[in-house]
Amino acid sequence: MEQQFLEIRENQKASWNKISPRWKKWDLKLHDHMQPAANGIISLLKPSGSQIILDIAAGTGEPGLSIASMLSDGKVIITDLADEMLDIARENASNKGITNVEFRACDVCELPFADNTFDGVSCRMGFMFFPDMLLASKEILRVLKPGGRFATAVWNKPENNFWVTAISETINRNMQLPVLPPETPGIFRCGKSGLMTNIFNQAGFKNVSESEVACELKCGTTEIYWEMMTEIAAPVVAALSKADDAMKDKIKTEVQELLNRKYPDGNLILDGSALLIYGEK
Repeated sequence: MEQQFLEIRENQKASWNKISPRWKKWDLKLHDHMQPAANGIISLLKPSGSQIILDIAAGTGEPGLSIASMLSDGKVIITDLADEMLDIARENASNKGITNVEFRACDVCELPFADNTFDGVSCRMGFMFFPDMLLASKEILRVLKPGGRFATAVWNKPENNFWVTAISETINRNMQLPVLPPETPGIFRCGKSGLMTNIFNQAGFKNVSESEVACELKCGTTEIYWEMMTEIAAPVVAALSKADDAMKDKIKTEVQELLNRKYPDGNLILDGSALLIYGEK
């Protein structure tokens, strides 16, 4: 990889390791939030029997753990860039009694597996952070067996994801943050329809398709929303680290007022949408 991509990778690894305890804290709520995307991936891969599946950028373990529970004689290799996220995945596997899994810290752009190894590859909400998405796609294609399936989920465009824009746009409105190029790794980098299918086609995948799935975030209260988003959303954490206490209080008040207007009954169920992209070798 180019030097700039290597630097991005190392920064991402440090960031994800740092916030991994917070992801553990909110794991159940985040699991429910992204479960429709995981279910979509699973329905596209159709895992069964003795298949060997690779789950990339798995974080705390999904959808890899769910896939492993569906295999009678197969196994799932669960990978992530951050070792400390994988520690949570190991703990989740142990708590669920899932034993047909292996864990490997690695970079998707340099997968440590032989050609034609896997029957399927899954990746939930990781692709938009890969420094070189085309190289990542080619690596995934390389390790798939002929006829193997790859399915990934990425966040849709901002206007379809109020669960994050409620806070991110309030921050942007109050703070003079630099505008990053659209190709910069980030949550909405892959939200434009057709972008991912184009990358898949360039990489050499066949029968490429794209679809949408709703992923609502059920928070309950504005206080829970604020606490969760300021702990697990890396861009939010980074932006607020540059704000003084007065600015943080102002942003929090505006976010809570926005949510209270939209959800006057106090029960927060925030809109979310993901794109499911599929391809075969």
